[in-house]
Amino acid sequence: MKPLLAAVTAAGSGLLGASLASRPGSRRFHVLTASVAATWLAGAHAAGPVRRGRGDIVQPAAVGAGAFGVFYGCALVARRIPLLRSAITGVLDHAHRGSRASVAATALLTGAAEEVFFRGALYDAAGPRASTAVYVLSTTATRNPALVLASAVMGTLFAWQRGRSGGVQAPLLTHVVWSALMLAFMPRLFPPETLDSSGVRAPR
Repeated sequence: MKPLLAAVTAAGSGLLGASLASRPGSRRFHVLTASVAATWLAGAHAAGPVRRGRGDIVQPAAVGAGAFGVFYGCALVARRIPLLRSAITGVLDHAHRGSRASVAATALLTGAAEEVFFRGALYDAAGPRASTAVYVLSTTATRNPALVLASAVMGTLFAWQRGRSGGVQAPLLTHVVWSALMLAFMPRLFPPETLDSSGVRAPR
């Protein structure tokens, strides 16, 4: 990997981890997530032109909706598994406790910026397998197993779309549609957790 891309990946990953560790709904969370998106976009711009690619809008949107359907089905199972339920609820706390519109805006912007960097600049420099591996490794900064698992699945899909379409448009659209649907429907499956009298987390 080129030194520039390695530096951008390290910086973006560190900011990503810090943003998810921030108090849900806080100004720090929004500043850090905006910084993550800015880091990915600036890094991609510094590395050179990003290919838009070919293809229509409908198919990537349909793929995003289909991916959401698969994840929704898996979530119905995951909420019965304490480790995964807690991990997913931890992420969704930012939607539960903060402004839903602000969280959605920052999440969609960050998702689009990820595609520009990982399926744009990094894909061109390292290829599909390495760029996907780095994408998953970057997500480990969140220390959230649900996000890491999702990044492995969706990162593979995004890389396939990038190779098939020749640019970032298709994976970017799929990522945005998938994220929007996840934010719209997942919080209903995973209500906020509180601590009971024994200190154990329990749904509200």
